[in-house]
Amino acid sequence: MNGVDDYRALVGGDDLVESRVRIRESDLLVRGDRDLERPAREALVCYRRQLEDYLYLHPAWGKSLFPVPAPGEPPPIVAAMTRSAALCGVGPMASVAGALAWFVGGDLSVLSGELIVENGGDIYLKSGRPRTILVGSGSGAFRPGQIGLRIPPRRQPIGIAASSGTGGRSLSWGRAAAAAVLAEDSIIADAAATALGNRVRKPERGMLEAAVDSIAEIPAVLGCLAVCGQLLAVRGEVELIDLSGCPGGEDVRLPETE
Repeated sequence: MNGVDDYRALVGGDDLVESRVRIRESDLLVRGDRDLERPAREALVCYRRQLEDYLYLHPAWGKSLFPVPAPGEPPPIVAAMTRSAALCGVGPMASVAGALAWFVGGDLSVLSGELIVENGGDIYLKSGRPRTILVGSGSGAFRPGQIGLRIPPRRQPIGIAASSGTGGRSLSWGRAAAAAVLAEDSIIADAAATALGNRVRKPERGMLEAAVDSIAEIPAVLGCLAVCGQLLAVRGEVELIDLSGCPGGEDVRLPETE
């Protein structure tokens, strides 16, 4: 896949009404019981403004690749990103996409019983039915379209995020084809997925197992998986399903890597 439009063209979830909101770097795909474009745009404008105003006053916070305190009086979205960075050992902006998805999703959740907010592969999910997340894993033993994560209603709302060291736009110091995390919110999930991707430097079983072990111990992380070369490691509450024989069976597709 070459971009956001490519992987989103393959998303299922036809039972929901789809809308899309784009503001500069943010590109939200929203699905709900009804058209949510206007309230989603209003929420995204609000939270982006809070974040941008804070970054203007405290640029060093946003540039750090490691956990740092949030000086001054940070708004809730900044405080949440700072906490996630400290828990996962990454910079605060590692969770920016997940934070925007989660805060926008929280606002929209009062308007729609069924809700999926996806922001570049970082997801707020709230549904009364099981939903399936497809993880694109690039080349290797697990081809795109094969790995699915089944999310039961009892675990929703939930945050989901993915990172990759071999594709996508996010900064990663590792070589994981896919690093995906399920967490109590997508802010933690985003930061933890970045940390997981950073830890997978080569397709070695011991390294992969150690990486998922370390991420599974982070508070609020529910489960995780990592793919590198021919290897797959899974920890926690991850229900894997085989989607290779049922294309289009997923409700959300995470960005595919090359």
